[in-house]
Amino acid sequence: MSKFTDRLDAAATRNQSLVCVGLDPWRPSMPIADFAAFTKAIIEATSDLVAVYKPNYAFFEAEGLEGLRALEATMKAVPSGIPVILDAKRGDIGSTATAYAKAAFEVWGADAVTVNAYMGGDTVEPFLEYEDRGVFILTRTSNPGGRDFEELQVTGDGTTRPLYEHVAQRAVEWNTRGNIGLVVGATAPEELQRVREIATDMPILIPGIGTQGGDLEASIRYGMNSKGLGAVVSSSRSIIFASKGPDFAEAARAATEKLRGEINVEREKLGFRWPS
Repeated sequence: MSKFTDRLDAAATRNQSLVCVGLDPWRPSMPIADFAAFTKAIIEATSDLVAVYKPNYAFFEAEGLEGLRALEATMKAVPSGIPVILDAKRGDIGSTATAYAKAAFEVWGADAVTVNAYMGGDTVEPFLEYEDRGVFILTRTSNPGGRDFEELQVTGDGTTRPLYEHVAQRAVEWNTRGNIGLVVGATAPEELQRVREIATDMPILIPGIGTQGGDLEASIRYGMNSKGLGAVVSSSRSIIFASKGPDFAEAARAATEKLRGEINVEREKLGFRWPS
């Protein structure tokens, strides 16, 4: 079976896109009440413009069983050939991590999942054992509070540097199966540059574009790998809530197309063009 990174690159190349649409349905912001109908409409309107989708588990879980059924319908609505990153940010001891990994990959059928490596390598290993799936490790997150711990100077392995750099370095060492990616926010461009220097080829999920005001130009410049791929530029609210009217799906498509175009302009500035 093909690896997650291969499927991601194939979808990006086919749709000429590094866009990840985050599916974060939140009832107070939605123009319709039906979660499944909302996310399915977004997917149908944008599936030819994206490299990957990223449903956030929390927003579905908050609706109880109805939300979990909507997540099931959402996962099934994504066309074959477009990967899905389940944004669940799991992180727990090995036995629990094994259960979380089974849920993400066998129950929900996700192509990749986000995880928190704070508790160490044994909490990540159960996810890595699914060699055809991706595991995105939180490294330097997009939220303002990320600096509280992630930028602390930590001495280890003979060096003193920010904690997020230690996480990136350890992820490189763990990546023996070639299925690890990192999460670095677009709101932290200098940190993104440093992480790409450490992890030269691994995919980087870059949230924070749009509502959070992340730096798109820096995200492309520092996020891409040497092939002009590997940057997964995620936008959620500014796309899925682009309109609160009946035209929400059309507005989401327009917002996605705009972001894809802006990304491709930045790629071309760096000498990368999609195959014609």
